[in-house]
Amino acid sequence: MLADRADGDARDGELDRVVAELAASEPEAGALTLRVRAAMDAGRRRESELAALVGIARDLASESDPGSVLQAIVRRARGLLGTDIAYLTLHDPERGDTFMRVTSGSVSHRFQSLRLPLGAGLGGLVAASRTPHWTGRYAGDGRYRHTEEIDTAVAEEGIVGICGTPLLVDDEFVGVLFAANRSARPFTAEDVALLGSLAALAAVSLVQTRRLADTATTLRELRGAHAAIAEAADAHDRFAGVVLEGGDVGDIAEALGRLLGGWVAVLDGDGATAAAHGPVPPGLDARAAARRAGERDGGGRPVPVPCAGGVWVTAVIAGGQRLGTLLLGGLGAGDALTPGQVRTVERAAMVTALVQLFAQRADEADRSDRADALTELLAASGAPRPTTLTRLAALGVSPRRPHVLLVCRCHPARRRALAREAAALGGRSGLVGERDGAVVVLLPGTDPAAAGARLARPASEQDPDGAVTVGGAGPLQPADGADAALAEARRSAEALVALDREGECASASDLGFAGLLLGERPDVAGYVRGILGPVAEHDARRGSELLRTLEAYYAAGASPTRAAAALHVHVNTVAQRLDRVASLLGPRWQDPDHGLELQLALRLHRLGTPRPEGTP
Repeated sequence: MLADRADGDARDGELDRVVAELAASEPEAGALTLRVRAAMDAGRRRESELAALVGIARDLASESDPGSVLQAIVRRARGLLGTDIAYLTLHDPERGDTFMRVTSGSVSHRFQSLRLPLGAGLGGLVAASRTPHWTGRYAGDGRYRHTEEIDTAVAEEGIVGICGTPLLVDDEFVGVLFAANRSARPFTAEDVALLGSLAALAAVSLVQTRRLADTATTLRELRGAHAAIAEAADAHDRFAGVVLEGGDVGDIAEALGRLLGGWVAVLDGDGATAAAHGPVPPGLDARAAARRAGERDGGGRPVPVPCAGGVWVTAVIAGGQRLGTLLLGGLGAGDALTPGQVRTVERAAMVTALVQLFAQRADEADRSDRADALTELLAASGAPRPTTLTRLAALGVSPRRPHVLLVCRCHPARRRALAREAAALGGRSGLVGERDGAVVVLLPGTDPAAAGARLARPASEQDPDGAVTVGGAGPLQPADGADAALAEARRSAEALVALDREGECASASDLGFAGLLLGERPDVAGYVRGILGPVAEHDARRGSELLRTLEAYYAAGASPTRAAAALHVHVNTVAQRLDRVASLLGPRWQDPDHGLELQLALRLHRLGTPRPEGTP
């Protein structure tokens, strides 16, 4: 009844008076009254604690930042238990320990950066056992595994008594909540229970806050992904429009460069630059960058290459075949592209692959048609059929205009590449095909040696199988047939190989006397004119006898003395004439090869062949 009537301070004062009177007159009644008072105090304290817990829960529910939640938990724990210090450690699954996350009332930096292995110290035991532990004097308590690192930090902070309780959510260990004093004040069961209630609230609030943060992060990522997809879709529409309007890889490179605000280069399957947009760095080795990216193949995704200014490389792939490479830079994107930029580059690579695939198929069909037309032309003995000439004209080859025919010999593995190179050289007015293990080329022009020199190349240490030997013939008109020119060009190529001149280009007229043997229609007069022309012209202009002196010189076994005797002149005269020959033919005119050519030309001249212009 007294308890029901009591209210605040008046109730306490009245109860104290009654207790004193009963204790003096009725000891048993006084003891009962004391128990009633203790129960009332405990109830009021529990009511106060519950009200505080409700307030804490309400405050925690309003927090959305995990860091703020942890700060609020530790601050409220210290205030509610009235301890000198409160702190919270979180579990680190990767390292298998707990680390100090938040403190309130701490002054030691060492303590604030402490990590507790599972099982070490009071906190480590709480983490390992997932049950509360407390002690009035931690330093001398043998129940805990002491470590130098933990004991030093605890001593530096001045901590004497510690109480720790685990943070658990659905049996998931999250961390440990601590309350500690710098004096030997024991923790009661009520203190431990209150700290446990705080820990339960803290664990739930922490998990919910993390989930909210994860949800917000996921939402941001979804928004970013949606924006990237929208950006890529717009880019795809733009690239598709370029293709539908008949654009090529150059137009795609320009569109990509304008979308991303950087430079773009497109390499073909051989690593050569097919198109570019913007200021590509002059010192950039595009092929090397493509090779380095190939070693880190991104499967059609942009791959960063360590170059000055930052270069991104993307493989252009269709049907499992690498058709080329996209290089881009100057984006100012740092070490990473945005998701939208990545998708835009992927779309550009895909559309580039389609364009290059279509172009490749068209080129292959065109090369096949041209190879078939060349085979048809070469198969004709003499003048080809009218249908063949019509087919040539449809392919851009003028049957009545002069052409040259080249037979190119190379390593079998290089024929396809050489055929592509020759096709690029001939363009829409040339024909390229393979015949009898060689690449045969028909090009407009009148100089087979000049045309062949653009394809011929010697082997090298870097490419020992790279020799291309070219035999040429012409000029010819396709309307008159090309079978004879094919035979002559083939013999010239074979002669170069036999003469150990692989990697060179020559026609029958370039091979000297050997060309007389190889040519389909030997041009003896042209051969004599090519060898003796400068000397004969000098004789015609000056009335000299250099040709006669040369004949006497070789007839005398290359002896100036005997030649002078045969000519009835002084030996000095012969020497002067030979010096003049050297000035006209060059200092190597007496080399064995040149000497043989001169003697053959002199012999043909003496046999009555058409004389060089101006020959007496």
